[in-house]
Parts: sequence; C-alpha cells; structure tokens
Amino acid sequence: MTTSVHFHGGHTHSSPPAPASDLTDAVAPDIRLDGRVGTAGNRIFAALAGGAGILILATLAAVAIFLAIEAWPALTDSSARFRAMGQAQPVSLLALTGPQLFGTVLGAVLAMVLAVPLSVGIALFITQYAPARLAGFLAAVIDLLAAIPSVVFGLWGGLWLLPKLAGVWTGMREALAWLPIGTTPASPTGRVLASAAVILAVMIIPIVTAISRDIFAQTPRSMHEAALALGATTWERLKLAVLPYGRSGIISASMLGLGRALGETMAVVMVLSVGATYSFDVFASGAHSTIAANIALQFPEASGLTMSALIATGLALFAVTMVVNMLARLIIARTRAYSGANA
Repeated sequence: MTTSVHFHGGHTHSSPPAPASDLTDAVAPDIRLDGRVGTAGNRIFAALAGGAGILILATLAAVAIFLAIEAWPALTDSSARFRAMGQAQPVSLLALTGPQLFGTVLGAVLAMVLAVPLSVGIALFITQYAPARLAGFLAAVIDLLAAIPSVVFGLWGGLWLLPKLAGVWTGMREALAWLPIGTTPASPTGRVLASAAVILAVMIIPIVTAISRDIFAQTPRSMHEAALALGATTWERLKLAVLPYGRSGIISASMLGLGRALGETMAVVMVLSVGATYSFDVFASGAHSTIAANIALQFPEASGLTMSALIATGLALFAVTMVVNMLARLIIARTRAYSGANA
C-alpha cells in the first residue's frame, strides 16, 4: 500500500492509501483477482486435465480387468498342466509362474545394482564436474542411448558382448566358489542371467542418468553456497547438498528403470538360455527365465488354455510392477521431508 504526500505552502498532508483494487487495475488491468476474467478458459483447462487423469486410471483399470478375465480359465482350473520353455514336464500354473517370476526379479535386481550407482556417478559428473561443452555432449549421448531399440541391444549383447563376458563369469565363478550359489562351472557360451543383467543395466542407465541429471541440476544455488561457506570440499558439498536434495528423484528414476528391467523382452530372449529353476547361480546356463521372455517365446503358437496361462503370468508381472511402484511412492513420501526438495 502507498500513501501520496502533497506540499502546499510549506505544509504537507497525506492522502489515504489507494485501495488494493485500484492498485490491481493500475498494475495489471487485464487480470482480475475475483476470477471473472478467464473463467471459461480455466474451467476448460481443469476439465481437460481432470479428464487426462481419469483416462490414465481408466486405462490402467482396463488392462487389469482384461488380464484378469483372460487369465480366469487357467486360474480356476486346478487340474490344468502347462509346459514352459526349459521345463521337461507339464506343471501347474503356480509351478509355471514361480520360477519365471523369480528369474524376472533376480535379473532386474542385479541390473539395478549395476546401473544405479553408475548412473548417479555419470549424472554427478555431468552436472558438477564436466565442462559445459563436454557436459552437453555426454547428455546428448545419454539421451541417444535411451532411444535405441531393445532388439539392437540384444544383437549387440548376443554377438559381441557374450563372448567377452564368458571368460569374466568363469573367473568370477571360481573366485566366488565359497558362496552357496551352486557348484556347476560357468557356462562357456555366456548365455546366463548375469549377462542378461549386464545388458539390462546398459539399457536402464540412460533412464536413471537423465532423470538424476535433471534433479541434480535443480539443486538451489543457496545450498551449494551454504556448504562452501562452511568450508566443505567438493565431495562434501555433493554429499551435504546435492545428494540429499536429489534423493527422492534418484528413487523415482530407479523405479522407472526397474520397471523397464522387469518388463524387458527381446534383449533377454536373445541372450539368455532359458530354464525353470529357483537358483541364485547366475552363471549357470539353462537355469533361469523371465515372464516376458517366456511369453514372447510361446505366444505365437499358444491357444486356448495355454494362452490363458500365459496371460496369467502376465497378470502376475503386472501385479509385481504395481507393488513395486506403490512401495516406491511410499519410500519417496518418507524421504522427501529429509531431501530438501520441498524446501
């Protein structure tokens, strides 16, 4: 509020402050605080935004309902038996889904263990250490990697990477012989779950890196200056300011990467010798499979109850993905208060 002062013959007197509405009209005559101007546009935009949100929920519900309906015959027929890739004898639906779900989760977790630390390190280098030109070049390369189709990663992994990894797995198998994960030698072909996990890690590194990079770049300058004012080194500044601020973003990025690792199909099919066992020996051939890979291998020739069983395994993967995302949202909500992101 302002008060105008007038001088008359050596005397001064002040006029009352201008009303807020007059100030609003003077500063922004086209903007009204009462909401009368632009009401129709606001309502249209709100309706469109609400409709988009409802459409997402409706699509998710439609997918879940479709999977449940199509999987119902296999879920309710306890006497039905099915054969998965790598299984010699027909088994029940639970025995069919269990090993595949185990292999899916184990491969995805291994990929995350490899990808997340490397992705965070790359994002920190791009945003905190690299010169501007180098940072821009690396960011473009990361974005380009995210656009490469999975079948290309499968070809690269199957034709070039596997022969080189086979010797690595042999050495690691001998070095980790004391672990209770199995006694069989590592596969000389390299077509094992460890190789699939490496390729999955390469595929999800661009996703985690790109999101982490954007989060780190948004760290308030005041947080950097406060850490430096306290005498922090570069690493201490990252540890005290950048990483806590981006913690929730790193978790979100990791969950997106995990979602792709859980559902990846072609790259896994092209590099993994499938099996159907519960085994932590990731260097053994013919020991693991994934739900997505099994569906891709059997879907072209499936029909009737076999098709229903494949859809039931897809429903199990859908449920696991939903649970993982809900847990991620819970973790983000619990860590947001400590990250400084909402400060």
